[in-house]
Amino acid sequence: MPRAAAFFDLDKTLIEGSSAIHFGRASYRRGLLSRRQLVKDLWANVQFRLRGATDEETDLLRQRVLDAIAGHRVVDLARLGPEVLAGILPRVYPQMLEVAWNHQDAGRPIYIVTAASQEIAELLARVLVFDGGIGMRSEVDDGFYTGRPDGPFTYREGKAQAIREVADREGFDLSESWAYSDSESDLPMLRCVGHPVAVNPDTALSRVAREEGWQIVTFDRLRRRLRLTAGAVALGGIAAGSGYVAARLRPSRRDRMWRALRA
Repeated sequence: MPRAAAFFDLDKTLIEGSSAIHFGRASYRRGLLSRRQLVKDLWANVQFRLRGATDEETDLLRQRVLDAIAGHRVVDLARLGPEVLAGILPRVYPQMLEVAWNHQDAGRPIYIVTAASQEIAELLARVLVFDGGIGMRSEVDDGFYTGRPDGPFTYREGKAQAIREVADREGFDLSESWAYSDSESDLPMLRCVGHPVAVNPDTALSRVAREEGWQIVTFDRLRRRLRLTAGAVALGGIAAGSGYVAARLRPSRRDRMWRALRA
């Protein structure tokens, strides 16, 4: 009998912000990335968190990653894993982990589907106890990265293609499966399953989700903080607004417990 599965985008869906910046920081410390490029990536990360990424920006990021790793040993980049995880894991949304694990407990395998590298996707899948990770594959020759892609880019239609390939291989019924994402760019991924969910959606995805009656989940802390602050400034009460923001953003008991467990 066909089974259902659940597929989760990574950036701004499973984690707050972008995973790419943590790979960039680790690469910079290992001498694989210049300080100038790191600063550009930091700014790009802020912009991504506020408004998402355009197709052109994502394509440039993909090519930059491929160029950066060209000629490097696979084992050397694998050794970046602990430092990359140190940046990503504190930004995992505990709420989304519970959603994912609930699917798993109900018998639905769970997968990370991301435009980040296959190595990052698989590493996070192991650490977060997912059933698999699907990411961008880079060509390897004799233990070295060539700087060329090895398969479709897992972005836009590429994510949907990857999901369909997994479904065919594992016997999943996509009409009974779930997908979670924050971005309009993942509409192909969301529309290839029977149960799409918009998580911290950008403006375009939020509009589509409302029109099509999809579930919407929102809890991105940075965006909420900026919106509350902007509202306080508009009212002319910066000081009062700061107190209001602090009160609204005070961590719940559950959040404090989660942070204590991660400490």
